[in-house]
Amino acid sequence: MPMLAPGIQIVATTRRDNAFLVDGEDGLTLVDVGWAGAPTALLAAVAERGLVPTDIKRIVLTHAHPDHVQGAAELRRLTGAQILIHHADHAWLQAGRVPAHGRSGALGRLIDRLPTLHWAPLTADRTVSDGELIEGAGGLRVLHTPGHTPGHIVLHHEPSGTVLVGDALFHRGDLALGPAALAAHPSLRAGSLARIPADVSAVGFAHGTPLDRSGVSAFHEFVGQLA
Repeated sequence: MPMLAPGIQIVATTRRDNAFLVDGEDGLTLVDVGWAGAPTALLAAVAERGLVPTDIKRIVLTHAHPDHVQGAAELRRLTGAQILIHHADHAWLQAGRVPAHGRSGALGRLIDRLPTLHWAPLTADRTVSDGELIEGAGGLRVLHTPGHTPGHIVLHHEPSGTVLVGDALFHRGDLALGPAALAAHPSLRAGSLARIPADVSAVGFAHGTPLDRSGVSAFHEFVGQLA
């Protein structure tokens, strides 16, 4: 069971995508789901720990893009977990697709027309707001980081000083903001990253290799260069 930090398990849902299981006061909190096939990998990771699907109590979505939410409806059916998302992305989640205005570039708008990038429309059990400490989730605090989507959030695990950055930043070889064409408001991304605390000691990426204490200085340097 690869661990990013105490109480935070990394689950590879594909060769390129990660989700995270966070130990909480009442069970597990899952951060992001992934594509339609992701529930199989996620529940296998839960079973490896001697736990059962209903030990996942809540699913926190960093944003409403298909590679983060496509498996959410099925996983909620299997676990009974509550779905949480920032209110600014909730309408997208309910629509079952990224809307035409949801990407800044023509390429992004084109790919969002593909049925394979849609998902089962889903209404969250509740929405979250900037600064909120999610009850029962083991110390996860919401940081609203718009840019990639209007309601994108980063989750700060305060007990371990870890941040789970969703798609606010990618780490596939090098740290990068990702293609501007796939973001709703690319110009907001750098400023949003600056909201992440300067003393974090580990970083988990939805796409890419995590950074622990030995490598997190590269993250701080990258964010500092954007300022």
